[in-house]
Amino acid sequence: MDTAPPRAARLTFRDATGSDVPELVALIESAYRGDASRAGWTTEADLLEGQRTDPGGVAAVVRSEESRMLLVEEDGALIACCQLEHRGTHAYFGMFAVRPDLQGAGLGKVIIAEAERTVRAEWGADEMHMTVISAREELIAWYERRGYRRTGRMSPFPYGDERFGIPQRDDLQFELLVKELA
Repeated sequence: MDTAPPRAARLTFRDATGSDVPELVALIESAYRGDASRAGWTTEADLLEGQRTDPGGVAAVVRSEESRMLLVEEDGALIACCQLEHRGTHAYFGMFAVRPDLQGAGLGKVIIAEAERTVRAEWGADEMHMTVISAREELIAWYERRGYRRTGRMSPFPYGDERFGIPQRDDLQFELLVKELA
């Protein structure tokens, strides 16, 4: 009989510090780019090559007074992260990454619920916003099952700016997803 606490009970959440940046970059890259990302279901490897983020971009989130990088650890090991940014009455959710070999086990649900709880409690946010590449139908459907709604509001992909990757198709754009927080 397994007497270990459920995985969610073994997770710890904390704000990232500058010393976490290299490990965060590696986690984010592994979840979205290259062959390693194919172990999970959130890969963008067929849509984009190159980098997903860089140390400067992650460090800027960690340093900003209006944002935080929430780390998720299990037994002291980094397994997931997400960016939370305070934008007045709403918060922005981004850079969500779960280690590819742990995807599909229910961690994402736990992490996004904690992110939503955090922005309500600490910033009084009444909505969570995020942008998702509109071609990522499976990912958008996952967010819809968590209560996010498609807005139809699109913004262009930054073609030509390799800091965000090298597009493998010419129809990429971001769609704004929104959830009202209770």
